[in-house]
Amino acid sequence: MFHYEPKDLTVSEVYKLLVGGVGPRPIALVSTISEDGINNLSPFSFFNTFGSNPPIIAFSPTRRRKDASHKDTYNNLMATKECVVQVVTYSIVGQVNLASTEYTSEVDEFIRSGLTPIDSDFVKPKRVKESPFQMECKLVDMKSYGEKGSSANISICEVLKFHISEEVFTNGIIDPQKIDLVSKMPGNFYCRAYGDAIFELPRPQMKQNIGYNQIPDFMKNSNVYTGNNLAAFALVENIPDKSEVDEFIKKILNENPEEIEVTEDAFFKYLEESNYLYMLKAVIHFAKVNHSQLNKFIQLTAKCALENNNKDFAWKAALYELNFHN
Repeated sequence: MFHYEPKDLTVSEVYKLLVGGVGPRPIALVSTISEDGINNLSPFSFFNTFGSNPPIIAFSPTRRRKDASHKDTYNNLMATKECVVQVVTYSIVGQVNLASTEYTSEVDEFIRSGLTPIDSDFVKPKRVKESPFQMECKLVDMKSYGEKGSSANISICEVLKFHISEEVFTNGIIDPQKIDLVSKMPGNFYCRAYGDAIFELPRPQMKQNIGYNQIPDFMKNSNVYTGNNLAAFALVENIPDKSEVDEFIKKILNENPEEIEVTEDAFFKYLEESNYLYMLKAVIHFAKVNHSQLNKFIQLTAKCALENNNKDFAWKAALYELNFHN
């Protein structure tokens, strides 16, 4: 690993490390209004939510790197104590990129970006019509850390009102596939939270689970199971005992006694099809002939079952490997 202390790096180098390693970062598209009534719109990727009672969000309009001056968003917030924070979706990311331009303070970024300003209910700054998720906010506190270029100003805001498109909901929950959010990565890179980029990982439901430390060493030492696989294995209350595994294997042998292919090629075909039942049937045959890669095939079978959310099958298949340990 490389090891760095910020004091030994330039500000630019520190920035590149932070935005390269901390991400993807959600983007706050923040609209404010000056005391003279000029609209301002600017994106910030140092942004997140920090509580729901009351609903608190925060973003950082850092000082400009070149001269340490404050940005228009900061100045407007300090003057009016109000803003609207919108999310950035894939459909508007190009226009949001335009709004990130360092225009002078008299320029209205709504006009330059082509995004549509609409009236808010509780605050003076305009909302962005094209964003499906908008939050009217009041400034609760501004925390400043340093007076040099790129120093942080953390704008802590309370949400006064949400405006959310009905089209992004599925069964009462905001559907990530419908809202199609975009986040920031290092340099010119962005990340789109859509399609295969989105996956589910259920939170532990039980108060007790065996934990990683109780997983047998032969499983932890596997070259097949990943750390994520082992974490999924750990989310059970009890490890099946030998009698349960033996009964399970007998059931597999007697279940659907139709002939299947038991060649290596067939095994990998079943793997591609996620047919872990046939994979295990093939494995049981390989055990009879003392196949040289038996342990690997057992692990691939258990892994396939695990990744298809059949944890009971996965555990019993994995523990079947113990029958062939010396």
